[in-house]
Amino acid sequence: MSNVAKDSLRTRLLQLECHFTWDLLKEDIALQDLEERVCNQIQFLTTKSKATSYNLLAYTRYLQGHNEEALESLGKAEKEIQGEDASRAEVRSVVTWGNLAWMHYHTDHLAEAQAYADKVECVCRALSGPFPCKVEWAEVLSEEGWALLTFGFKYYERAKACFEKALKQEPNNPEFNSGFAIAIYRLENIASGNSPADAPSLQALRRAVRLNPDDTPVQVFLGLRLQDVNREAEGEKYIQEALERMSSVPYVLRYAAKFYRRKGALEKSLQLLDEAARFTPTSGFVHHQKGLCYRAQINKIKKATNYQPRGRDKDDLKELISLATIQFEKFVEKKPKFVFAYIDLANMYAEGIDYENAEVNFQKVLRLEKLTDGEKQQIHLNYGRFQEFHRKSQASALHHYLEGLKIKRESQEREKLKRAVHRLVSRGRRRNPADAESLGLLRSLGQLSREGD
Repeated sequence: MSNVAKDSLRTRLLQLECHFTWDLLKEDIALQDLEERVCNQIQFLTTKSKATSYNLLAYTRYLQGHNEEALESLGKAEKEIQGEDASRAEVRSVVTWGNLAWMHYHTDHLAEAQAYADKVECVCRALSGPFPCKVEWAEVLSEEGWALLTFGFKYYERAKACFEKALKQEPNNPEFNSGFAIAIYRLENIASGNSPADAPSLQALRRAVRLNPDDTPVQVFLGLRLQDVNREAEGEKYIQEALERMSSVPYVLRYAAKFYRRKGALEKSLQLLDEAARFTPTSGFVHHQKGLCYRAQINKIKKATNYQPRGRDKDDLKELISLATIQFEKFVEKKPKFVFAYIDLANMYAEGIDYENAEVNFQKVLRLEKLTDGEKQQIHLNYGRFQEFHRKSQASALHHYLEGLKIKRESQEREKLKRAVHRLVSRGRRRNPADAESLGLLRSLGQLSREGD
């Protein structure tokens, strides 16, 4: 095939709806961790089509340069679709055939690529008119939504939009409702402030649970959101019911552990995490949650001893810091693009008076690209605290608090940054009431606060 013909084929392939055309960027994700998570979905998540997961697994393996394994995964996707609803098999195959067309294109099997593109075109002509298809099929929108959700928080808005469109066609579809509810739940989690009592995700999660009582991961998310809005007892009922059924074992165990950690039942949380680790021993989520449990136990000892632990308490504290550090280190290995992994690890190094490694990890996170405003606020807040309380450098701490305040995003972090600046400036004024620099900073703080309103 000539270069002109190959370019023409590429133009045609770009009109297909599949993972290769959905702008899923490998720089936004840790590919090895993504592959592991998708394999876990195939093994344990019984509420979602395995064909959907095999398609995403194929794309993940392609991004890693594993073309043979990618084609093998697409073959499994085709087999899964054959075992599903025959009346919708052709529509369900559109994404798989699109992926196959692109795989053959990238491996220079252009005749095969053309053949799969022809198959998609035949479906379009038979069901909705000329190619490229003007109709957005709900099944395809749903598959795109799941892929976007799996690729991380930068894709959640797009995922929500996909499920919204799918639901307009099939409002009572259980899988579409689950996807939509999870998208809203995750978007609320990354938004500023606490979840309101009438959080949109509550209604969406309740509806998803009602339409599909077997979807225990969604049931656990509902329990967590109820805990967020101070309805912990009601939320725990959903958690306990999901644990009794355990249809998707590691997912239920992980999020139930999160619920009990936030409730303060740290031993129960660690027990559930140990059970989850039996099924997914290298899960980054499990490592992170364990680290957070150990951190909570550290804080508990510090408060109980008025921050002056001695004897056995001091020994326990040292051991817990070591355990938490190990878990956060493993989490960073799994999630090297996740901002809070570095922050948690750096703070734990500081807790163990390992300031050198704390500094290394703060510098790593400061150099990360494509940071959101919320992430920048978190970084400057935590690095400022490290400089203030551990390095005893008020000037450096103040610099980072002010840098964080320049980000005009109203959030809990911004309020903490304001209080931190006010604390440092007030301390300076107590030492020297006539200090012009401190007075100037207080005026600047007032101005920044007004600009953020």
